[in-house]
Amino acid sequence: MASESQPEKEEKRAYPPNNIFIGKKPVMVYALSAQLQLTQYPEIVLRARGRSISRAVDVAEVLVHRLGLDSYEIGPITVGTETVGEGEEKRNVSTIEVIVQRKKQSK
Repeated sequence: MASESQPEKEEKRAYPPNNIFIGKKPVMVYALSAQLQLTQYPEIVLRARGRSISRAVDVAEVLVHRLGLDSYEIGPITVGTETVGEGEEKRNVSTIEVIVQRKKQSK
């Protein structure tokens, strides 16, 4: 009975922990989460698709210009297309990946 209450730990992540998937939450929720991640990692990846793409761009801009205090910068941006659904429900959805990284300190 004790084994039923413990979740299995065999699930593997498809993406590294420094990836943040942008959805329908407010921009500041994602921006603060990204700022917290940037304290642990040198860069983070903001991923979004479809209608959330504009929110991902907003998160990157808020992070760099408002919260970053000149310590973060936007790195490479990748755009693409994913196919979702099956059969007649199959459709293409646009995707974006925005890398935000700590600025390199010049001495």
